[in-house]
Amino acid sequence: MQEPEFTVPAPVGVGRVKAGKWLIGGIALIAVLGAFAYMNHSGSSTAQRGPRSTAAPVRVAVAERRDVSVVERTIGTVLANTAVQVTARVQGVIDRAHFQEGEFVKAGDLLFEIDPRAYQAALAQAKAQLAKDQAQLQNAVNNEKRLRAVYEQRLTSMEALDAAIAATGSATASVASDQAAIDIAQLNLDYTRVRAPISGKTGPILVQPGNLVTNNSTAALVTINQIQPIKVSVSLPQSDLPRIQARASAGGLTASVDQRSEGGGQYSAPVDFVSNRVDGTTGTIELRATFANSDSSFVPGQLVDVTVELGEIANATVVPREAVNSGPDGLYAYAVTADNRAEQRSVTVLFDDGTSDAIEGNVHPGDQVIIDGQLRIVPGIAVYVDNARDKKTDAVASQ
Repeated sequence: MQEPEFTVPAPVGVGRVKAGKWLIGGIALIAVLGAFAYMNHSGSSTAQRGPRSTAAPVRVAVAERRDVSVVERTIGTVLANTAVQVTARVQGVIDRAHFQEGEFVKAGDLLFEIDPRAYQAALAQAKAQLAKDQAQLQNAVNNEKRLRAVYEQRLTSMEALDAAIAATGSATASVASDQAAIDIAQLNLDYTRVRAPISGKTGPILVQPGNLVTNNSTAALVTINQIQPIKVSVSLPQSDLPRIQARASAGGLTASVDQRSEGGGQYSAPVDFVSNRVDGTTGTIELRATFANSDSSFVPGQLVDVTVELGEIANATVVPREAVNSGPDGLYAYAVTADNRAEQRSVTVLFDDGTSDAIEGNVHPGDQVIIDGQLRIVPGIAVYVDNARDKKTDAVASQ
């Protein structure tokens, strides 16, 4: 008996799976062809840009011609015009101080009193000794007169007259010595009243009343600083010495201090001292200017910003400081030529104010000098100017 044949029907959905695979493959092919077309288009665009694709982007500034003031800006130190440490010249106990700490005093003002009683007694003793010796002198003079009269009558010897004359001379010397002793005693008594030797501002009292001080001690009772006028000291590089000497000969240097940022004012004064030596350690020379300081804005030890005018360079070529580079053969700047290439040109810096350089050399007013991007270029390379960042900065600043 023949077995019946069975046909297995295809699973439901198989045809749809095969159609989906073909659809995915087609999409992938289209994506590959699209990417290939985009790359070809991008390559053609790069080829169309040509030299810009190989040129280095740089930022430039234009060299200009103008007068440049040669000034040095540095930190100065305020110094007291005169500083005196007041000390005791006699020994004794301080009875009283006649001023307040930090007070302004004038020359001759009483500062301290030292117990004067011992010196008053010494003065009285010296005066008593003087009176005693003056009486003896008068007696010696009278005796000499009598002996002279007797000697003229040949009633006494020459030796007796000589002795009377010597006694008078001795008594005269004793009186002179007593007068000197009185002067010393009076001076010591005066020293018990300690007075200000100069006008100025007092510091703290270093030895308070009630303490014993010794004569000619090195321990100061108080320090007085003369701050009206006051000095400001600055140190400038020795490379400025020719300008300093030339300006000093032409009419003098001027130092300016600007304290407006601290709520003060702006002050100027002539430089009245130039040191006679260059400091071998720092390579600088010291200058000092004297300010009136009528408002007491300057205090000894204070640090201030000082500007010293040294001269002027007329019709100088000025470029930003960033344009000047240092190389094995010296200083140079990159200028952009008419065909947009970087050209290295040697320069000499006449003055650098920290922002701009006054130069001389192969860079002329109107030339475009590269101020950013020098590390990406070599002499002769093609460049293109990209000052977009400057424009963005200007736009932000104007808002």
